[in-house]
Amino acid sequence: MVALLLGIMIGCLILGFPMMIGMILAPLAVLALYYPVVDPMLMIQQLIAGISPFSLLAVPMFILAADIMCTGQTAQRLLDFVDTFVGHIKGGMAITAAATCTIFGSISGSTQATLVAIGKPMMQPMRKNGYNESHIIALMMSSANIALLIPPSICMIMYAVVTGTSVGELFIAGIGPGLLILLFFSVFEHFYARRNGIPVRPKYTWAQRLEGFKKALLPLGFPAIVLGGIYSGLFSPTEAAAMSVLYAAILEIFVFKSITFKDLPRIALSTGMVTAAVFILVAGGQAFSWVITFAQIPQMLTTGILGTDPSALYVLAVVSIFFFIGCMFVDSIPVIIILSPIFFPVAVQAGVDPVHLGIIVTLQSAIGAVTPPFGCNIFTACAIYDRTFLHVVKGLAPYMIMFIMTSVIMVLVPDIALFLVKLMY
Repeated sequence: MVALLLGIMIGCLILGFPMMIGMILAPLAVLALYYPVVDPMLMIQQLIAGISPFSLLAVPMFILAADIMCTGQTAQRLLDFVDTFVGHIKGGMAITAAATCTIFGSISGSTQATLVAIGKPMMQPMRKNGYNESHIIALMMSSANIALLIPPSICMIMYAVVTGTSVGELFIAGIGPGLLILLFFSVFEHFYARRNGIPVRPKYTWAQRLEGFKKALLPLGFPAIVLGGIYSGLFSPTEAAAMSVLYAAILEIFVFKSITFKDLPRIALSTGMVTAAVFILVAGGQAFSWVITFAQIPQMLTTGILGTDPSALYVLAVVSIFFFIGCMFVDSIPVIIILSPIFFPVAVQAGVDPVHLGIIVTLQSAIGAVTPPFGCNIFTACAIYDRTFLHVVKGLAPYMIMFIMTSVIMVLVPDIALFLVKLMY
């Protein structure tokens, strides 16, 4: 049965079918061959149930807000602001890029949006400053992935929907790991610039910094609205997502005047296409999860791999490996939807905090998104920079090492993620 599931999914991928085809066809085949008495209409019910949770409304809202900001001036204002403070130190331009990706991630929740909004405008300035092109691309791909950990994170929302974990607690828990990765990247970029003789730029005056802060003040209001609204009890995560769309539209249309009402249908169409693809994956993942649960495949796998009484540390190590490998080949959303129901009950039984598990899962999604052969950010970078696959992945090794180091630290020291959660909840 497991061989049939995997065989159909892998076969569909090899033949070039979209991931959603394999996710729906494989469980249908299992039902038809092994459980012919089961009414196929139950599959339809599960597909609908998969996209029914109210919290999923946050996903298209955050995608739309990110699309509006990518079209407007938000990203450039954030870049200019961060640059006034760190641009003059060794590696300052690269640190500016990484820090701005972190801030933009706290606004958009999307790695692809962050890569497009920050990665494209940073290419030419960094090349002129002496950075190697492969290094720039690797830095931007890896830094954009911090958006998966810094709230709001679409991956965290998906994990919360599948497992019933609090979205608010996941959001606050992602801040520590996200900042830790930014710290690793910043230290590495400083020594990279010293070793390669990257020149520094003139130091900004405090008056110039104040001017940069004024221009970035309104874009910096996004995290305040999303996080402040959620943790003050003013908004639910879904309502905060809707407010972020409204705020983005007001800023870009009326304040910055970077887009017009005529641009909104085109932006909305782009959001609708992405949302449709995501929701089909979510629906297919729900049907897939229902069939494998009905067939008791999770119990078979977890007993065979984890044993009958695994330790929390062993469970987290296995979860890290499975999610890392899964996200190397397909987008993180179907991996989270398929694997989370398998490992979540065992992890909780072993004493793993559901929020800590969610951070580990999200971190593996971030690593997998930049890992060959099929990390999704690799192909996004190929598209926006118009470069070959090999050229794009050439400089990834040091960032992969830093991601893995962070993953090990997070498994061993969960309080890096849970400290703020315990403090606030």
